[in-house]
Order: sequence, then structure tokens, then C-alpha cells
Amino acid sequence: MSTVQTGALWRIASTRMPTKWGMFDAIGFERDISDGARKTETAIALVMGDLTQGVPLLRMHSQCFTGEVLGSLRCDCGDQLEMAMRAIAKEGRGLVTYEYQAARGIGFMAKLDAYELQDAGLDTVEANHALGFKADLRDFSLPAAIVRNLGIKKVRLLSNNPRKARALTEHGIEVVTQLACEAVSNPHSLAYLQAKKEKMGHALMLRDGRTKSPRANGALNRPGIFLANSERP
Repeated sequence: MSTVQTGALWRIASTRMPTKWGMFDAIGFERDISDGARKTETAIALVMGDLTQGVPLLRMHSQCFTGEVLGSLRCDCGDQLEMAMRAIAKEGRGLVTYEYQAARGIGFMAKLDAYELQDAGLDTVEANHALGFKADLRDFSLPAAIVRNLGIKKVRLLSNNPRKARALTEHGIEVVTQLACEAVSNPHSLAYLQAKKEKMGHALMLRDGRTKSPRANGALNRPGIFLANSERP
């Protein structure tokens, strides 16, 4: 088995990015990796406010073309990204790392193959295994390296995925709290979310569209999306 070796992390470009949630700084990062063949990993950090004050919100997000661009209802990715951007804008401080690891790392065409297998009755994990992939091929070391590069030592992590918290901890970043970042299920996404909860250990409550949105002490909500209230640092 080949060992993946990573090179230095480079800031490639930085620019202002106005969004519907407010103004962010978009910083492009690259690093070389080698697993027998030399490749380049890229990611973007979307930063708002002074990240050195307090404990900023962090969303480690992976690309999802079908959910974010095409509006697919088979996953929760687009809702999670929007939820995180809105939460950061409300606080006026935080960051999103956006990495190109489509479909939990298997790529876009393989994702369509996996969808076809899910149409035939497999769940998302079984479909990946049937195609010869692990349930999740992603490596979260790049976003962790970006957080370190930005001088951040503590974060409040917007994620339901325990692997992301472990990746940060392994790279010397303290996860002060992990906040739920959960979209409500729909008939097209329910089986996918159930598999993530039961087979991949994601912290999900699996609310559906008929569940009334809770409003607890400043929690951020809109119809169909739930964000757990955070502890103030």
C-alpha cells in the first residue's frame, strides 16, 4: 500500500467575495501530494471577520455539484453549506473551507453509478462498497492544514460528522464544541441520511418536514433547516 506524502501548503490568491450572506474573503490554497503519482490538492477558505478573537465557527465542506448547483433533493449538502454561511454571517466571524472531494471522494461519475445502485435498493454505503470504494474516501487533512495556516487554534465545528472533529484534533486544533448542522429529511434523502447516521456515525436527529423547528436561546433556523445553539466562548 502506497503512503500519501504531502508537501507545503501555499496561499495562491486572496480576494473579496460578496455573497447574499455578506462579504467574505476568499483565499485559495494548494499543496502537492504524492501517492506514487504527483497531484495537486486545492481548496478555498471563505473567511469573515477577525478569526483571532474568541472561538470562530468553522464549516469543513466538500463539493457537491448535484446538491449545490442542480438542487438535488437526494442529499443535504446544499442546505448544510447555506446553513453554515448564514450562521457565520449572523455572528460576523467564522470560516468555511471548501474542498473538491465530490461524493465523499469517489467523484461525480461514480456518484451517478452509486445513485443508480441506490435506485435498485442499495443504501449509500452499500452502493460505494459495490463499486469498490470505501464508504467515505475523504481525507480532512487539507482543511485542517488551512485552519492551522490561518492561525486558528480553537474552533466551534459546524458538522454532524465525527471524523471531521477527529481530523482537527489530530492536527492540533481544539474543537471546543461540535454543533449540529442538520437539514430536514425529505422522501428522496431519508434513506441516505439514515445510512449516514446508522453506518457512518453521523449525529443526526432525522427530523422531517412535518417537525416544528425548535427555537432555543438564539438558535438559527428557517423552514427545513436546524442549527443547534452554540455555547458562547
